[in-house]
Amino acid sequence: MTTSSASDQLIARLDNVLSRIDAAAERAGRDSSEITLLLATKTRTPQEIAVVVDLLRQRNRTIAVGENRAQEIAKHADPLLAGNEVPRHFIGRLQTNKARDVVAFAELIHSVDRGDIADALERRAANAGLVRDVLIQVNTSGEESKGGYAPTPEAVGPILERLRASENLRPVGLMTIGANTSDADEVRASLRGLRALRDQARERFGAPELTQLSMGMSGDLEIAVEEGATIVRVGSAIFGARA
Repeated sequence: MTTSSASDQLIARLDNVLSRIDAAAERAGRDSSEITLLLATKTRTPQEIAVVVDLLRQRNRTIAVGENRAQEIAKHADPLLAGNEVPRHFIGRLQTNKARDVVAFAELIHSVDRGDIADALERRAANAGLVRDVLIQVNTSGEESKGGYAPTPEAVGPILERLRASENLRPVGLMTIGANTSDADEVRASLRGLRALRDQARERFGAPELTQLSMGMSGDLEIAVEEGATIVRVGSAIFGARA
Protein backbone atom coordinates (compact mmCIF):
# COMPACT_ATOMS: atom_id res chain seq x y z
CA MET A 1 0.00 0.00 0.00
CA THR A 2 1.42 3.39 -0.93
CA THR A 3 1.79 6.18 1.61
CA SER A 4 -0.78 8.24 -0.29
CA SER A 5 -3.43 5.51 -0.28
CA ALA A 6 -2.80 4.77 3.42
CA SER A 7 -3.27 8.45 4.21
CA ASP A 8 -6.47 8.59 2.16
CA GLN A 9 -7.84 5.56 4.00
CA LEU A 10 -7.00 7.09 7.38
CA ILE A 11 -8.79 10.32 6.48
CA ALA A 12 -11.81 8.34 5.25
CA ARG A 13 -11.97 6.35 8.50
CA LEU A 14 -11.60 9.47 10.59
CA ASP A 15 -14.29 11.41 8.75
CA ASN A 16 -16.60 8.40 8.92
CA VAL A 17 -16.28 8.33 12.72
CA LEU A 18 -16.91 12.06 12.95
CA SER A 19 -19.99 11.70 10.72
CA ARG A 20 -21.29 8.92 12.96
CA ILE A 21 -20.85 11.09 16.05
CA ASP A 22 -22.46 14.10 14.40
CA ALA A 23 -25.47 12.10 13.17
CA ALA A 24 -26.03 10.50 16.57
CA ALA A 25 -25.74 13.86 18.31
CA GLU A 26 -28.26 15.37 15.92
CA ARG A 27 -30.72 12.54 16.58
CA ALA A 28 -30.37 13.16 20.30
CA GLY A 29 -30.69 16.93 20.00
CA ARG A 30 -27.13 17.41 21.19
CA ASP A 31 -24.21 19.54 20.06
CA SER A 32 -21.38 17.25 18.97
CA SER A 33 -18.85 19.83 20.18
CA GLU A 34 -19.71 18.82 23.75
CA ILE A 35 -18.49 15.26 23.09
CA THR A 36 -14.79 14.49 23.54
CA LEU A 37 -13.34 12.06 21.02
CA LEU A 38 -10.76 10.10 22.99
CA LEU A 39 -8.18 8.38 20.81
CA ALA A 40 -7.47 4.93 22.24
CA THR A 41 -3.79 4.72 21.38
CA LYS A 42 -2.85 1.20 22.55
CA THR A 43 -0.03 -0.14 20.31
CA ARG A 44 -0.07 3.00 18.15
CA THR A 45 3.19 4.78 17.40
CA PRO A 46 3.87 8.43 18.21
CA GLN A 47 3.82 9.22 14.49
CA GLU A 48 0.42 7.57 14.00
CA ILE A 49 -1.00 9.47 16.97
CA ALA A 50 0.47 12.80 15.89
CA VAL A 51 -1.03 12.51 12.40
CA VAL A 52 -4.53 11.83 13.75
CA VAL A 53 -4.28 14.60 16.34
CA ASP A 54 -3.34 17.06 13.59
CA LEU A 55 -6.25 15.95 11.39
CA LEU A 56 -8.72 16.34 14.26
CA ARG A 57 -7.40 19.77 15.11
CA GLN A 58 -7.87 20.79 11.51
CA ARG A 59 -11.50 19.73 11.94
CA ASN A 60 -11.83 21.73 15.18
CA ARG A 61 -12.75 18.72 17.32
CA THR A 62 -12.61 18.29 21.08
CA ILE A 63 -10.08 15.52 21.60
CA ALA A 64 -7.99 13.64 24.14
CA VAL A 65 -5.60 10.70 23.96
CA GLY A 66 -5.98 7.65 26.16
CA GLU A 67 -3.67 4.81 27.09
CA ASN A 68 -4.84 1.61 28.72
CA ARG A 69 -1.42 0.10 29.36
CA ALA A 70 0.89 1.77 31.83
CA GLN A 71 3.91 0.36 29.98
CA GLU A 72 2.98 2.42 26.90
CA ILE A 73 2.87 5.76 28.71
CA ALA A 74 6.54 6.48 27.92
CA LYS A 75 5.87 6.89 24.21
CA HIS A 76 3.95 10.09 24.89
CA ALA A 77 7.24 11.75 25.83
CA ASP A 78 8.26 11.47 22.17
CA PRO A 79 8.95 14.91 20.61
CA LEU A 80 6.07 14.31 18.19
CA LEU A 81 3.64 14.24 21.14
CA ALA A 82 5.27 16.04 24.05
CA GLY A 83 3.91 19.52 24.54
CA ASN A 84 1.04 19.13 22.08
CA GLU A 85 -1.39 20.24 24.83
CA VAL A 86 -3.81 17.40 24.08
CA PRO A 87 -5.43 16.17 27.33
CA ARG A 88 -4.14 12.75 28.34
CA HIS A 89 -6.33 10.08 29.92
CA PHE A 90 -5.75 6.61 31.32
CA ILE A 91 -8.51 4.21 30.32
CA GLY A 92 -7.33 0.72 31.25
CA ARG A 93 -7.53 -1.59 34.24
CA LEU A 94 -5.06 -0.21 36.73
CA GLN A 95 -2.68 -2.05 39.04
CA THR A 96 -1.65 -0.36 42.28
CA ASN A 97 2.06 -0.64 41.44
CA LYS A 98 1.50 1.49 38.32
CA ALA A 99 -0.34 4.29 40.10
CA ARG A 100 2.67 6.62 40.17
CA ASP A 101 3.19 6.41 36.41
CA VAL A 102 -0.50 6.89 35.70
CA VAL A 103 -0.81 9.89 38.01
CA ALA A 104 2.18 11.53 36.34
CA PHE A 105 0.72 10.91 32.89
CA ALA A 106 -3.04 11.34 33.00
CA GLU A 107 -5.17 14.35 33.74
CA LEU A 108 -8.25 12.10 33.85
CA ILE A 109 -8.20 8.49 35.06
CA HIS A 110 -11.21 6.50 33.88
CA SER A 111 -10.84 3.26 35.80
CA VAL A 112 -11.31 3.68 39.55
CA ASP A 113 -12.94 0.31 40.07
CA ARG A 114 -11.98 -0.57 43.65
CA GLY A 115 -10.86 1.03 46.89
CA ASP A 116 -7.20 0.03 46.79
CA ILE A 117 -6.83 1.80 43.47
CA ALA A 118 -8.30 4.99 44.93
CA ASP A 119 -5.88 4.71 47.85
CA ALA A 120 -2.87 4.18 45.59
CA LEU A 121 -3.80 7.03 43.27
CA GLU A 122 -4.38 9.40 46.16
CA ARG A 123 -1.07 8.53 47.77
CA ARG A 124 0.88 9.01 44.55
CA ALA A 125 -0.93 12.21 43.64
CA ALA A 126 -0.27 13.63 47.09
CA ASN A 127 3.41 12.71 46.88
CA ALA A 128 3.64 14.48 43.51
CA GLY A 129 1.63 17.50 44.62
CA LEU A 130 -0.96 16.87 41.91
CA VAL A 131 -4.75 16.89 41.67
CA ARG A 132 -6.22 14.38 39.24
CA ASP A 133 -9.75 14.01 37.92
CA VAL A 134 -11.14 10.49 38.12
CA LEU A 135 -14.13 8.49 36.92
CA ILE A 136 -15.76 5.69 38.86
CA GLN A 137 -15.96 2.55 36.74
CA VAL A 138 -19.34 0.82 36.82
CA ASN A 139 -20.20 -2.63 35.51
CA THR A 140 -23.57 -1.86 33.97
CA SER A 141 -23.71 -5.10 31.96
CA GLY A 142 -23.12 -7.42 34.90
CA GLU A 143 -20.52 -9.37 32.92
CA GLU A 144 -18.03 -11.15 35.18
CA SER A 145 -15.12 -10.35 32.86
CA LYS A 146 -15.51 -6.63 33.52
CA GLY A 147 -14.40 -4.64 36.52
CA GLY A 148 -16.35 -1.92 38.21
CA TYR A 149 -18.94 -1.25 40.85
CA ALA A 150 -22.48 -2.54 40.69
CA PRO A 151 -24.81 -0.06 38.98
CA THR A 152 -26.65 1.14 42.09
CA PRO A 153 -26.34 4.28 44.22
CA GLU A 154 -25.72 2.05 47.23
CA ALA A 155 -22.68 0.47 45.56
CA VAL A 156 -21.28 3.69 44.13
CA GLY A 157 -22.04 5.94 47.10
CA PRO A 158 -19.16 4.88 49.40
CA ILE A 159 -16.43 5.24 46.78
CA LEU A 160 -17.91 8.54 45.64
CA GLU A 161 -17.80 9.91 49.17
CA ARG A 162 -14.29 8.51 49.62
CA LEU A 163 -13.13 10.38 46.52
CA ARG A 164 -14.97 13.57 47.39
CA ALA A 165 -13.11 13.65 50.70
CA SER A 166 -9.74 13.45 48.94
CA GLU A 167 -7.56 16.51 48.47
CA ASN A 168 -5.83 15.03 45.44
CA LEU A 169 -8.53 13.11 43.56
CA ARG A 170 -11.59 14.79 42.11
CA PRO A 171 -14.51 12.60 40.97
CA VAL A 172 -16.08 14.07 37.82
CA GLY A 173 -18.27 11.28 36.49
CA LEU A 174 -18.72 7.60 35.66
CA MET A 175 -17.34 5.15 33.11
CA THR A 176 -18.60 1.87 31.72
CA ILE A 177 -17.93 -0.61 28.94
CA GLY A 178 -21.12 -1.48 27.07
CA ALA A 179 -22.56 -4.98 27.01
CA ASN A 180 -20.56 -7.37 24.83
CA THR A 181 -23.35 -8.44 22.52
CA SER A 182 -24.71 -7.84 19.04
CA ASP A 183 -28.11 -7.06 20.57
CA ALA A 184 -28.39 -3.28 20.24
CA ASP A 185 -31.15 -3.13 22.85
CA GLU A 186 -28.90 -4.78 25.45
CA VAL A 187 -26.06 -2.45 24.59
CA ARG A 188 -28.36 0.55 24.87
CA ALA A 189 -29.70 -0.61 28.22
CA SER A 190 -26.18 -0.95 29.61
CA LEU A 191 -25.24 2.56 28.49
CA ARG A 192 -28.52 4.16 29.45
CA GLY A 193 -28.05 2.65 32.89
CA LEU A 194 -24.85 4.63 33.40
CA ARG A 195 -26.56 7.92 32.67
CA ALA A 196 -29.42 7.03 35.01
CA LEU A 197 -26.99 6.11 37.77
CA ARG A 198 -25.05 9.34 37.29
CA ASP A 199 -28.25 11.35 37.59
CA GLN A 200 -29.33 9.41 40.69
CA ALA A 201 -25.93 9.92 42.31
CA ARG A 202 -25.97 13.63 41.61
CA GLU A 203 -29.34 13.98 43.29
CA ARG A 204 -28.91 11.55 46.18
CA PHE A 205 -25.41 12.61 47.17
CA GLY A 206 -25.60 16.26 46.17
CA ALA A 207 -22.82 15.79 43.60
CA PRO A 208 -23.38 18.19 40.68
CA GLU A 209 -19.71 17.79 39.78
CA LEU A 210 -20.52 14.40 38.22
CA THR A 211 -20.82 15.70 34.68
CA GLN A 212 -18.84 13.17 32.66
CA LEU A 213 -20.03 9.90 31.13
CA SER A 214 -17.26 7.90 29.48
CA MET A 215 -18.94 5.20 27.41
CA GLY A 216 -19.01 3.99 23.86
CA MET A 217 -16.25 2.61 21.66
CA SER A 218 -15.79 1.98 17.96
CA GLY A 219 -18.70 -0.47 17.72
CA ASP A 220 -21.32 1.27 19.82
CA LEU A 221 -20.45 4.96 19.76
CA GLU A 222 -23.74 6.02 18.16
CA ILE A 223 -25.78 4.45 20.95
CA ALA A 224 -23.47 5.99 23.53
CA VAL A 225 -23.85 9.48 22.08
CA GLU A 226 -27.62 9.08 21.91
CA GLU A 227 -27.62 8.03 25.56
CA GLY A 228 -25.57 10.97 26.77
CA ALA A 229 -21.87 10.08 26.50
CA THR A 230 -19.55 13.03 27.00
CA ILE A 231 -16.45 10.95 26.12
CA VAL A 232 -16.31 8.21 23.48
CA ARG A 233 -13.23 6.01 23.22
CA VAL A 234 -12.26 5.17 19.64
CA GLY A 235 -9.21 3.36 18.36
CA SER A 236 -9.43 0.88 15.51
CA ALA A 237 -12.27 2.67 13.74
CA ILE A 238 -9.84 5.54 13.14
CA PHE A 239 -6.37 4.00 13.17
CA GLY A 240 -7.34 0.78 11.42
CA ALA A 241 -6.81 -2.78 12.54
CA ARG A 242 -3.89 -3.42 14.84
CA ALA A 243 -0.93 -5.29 13.43
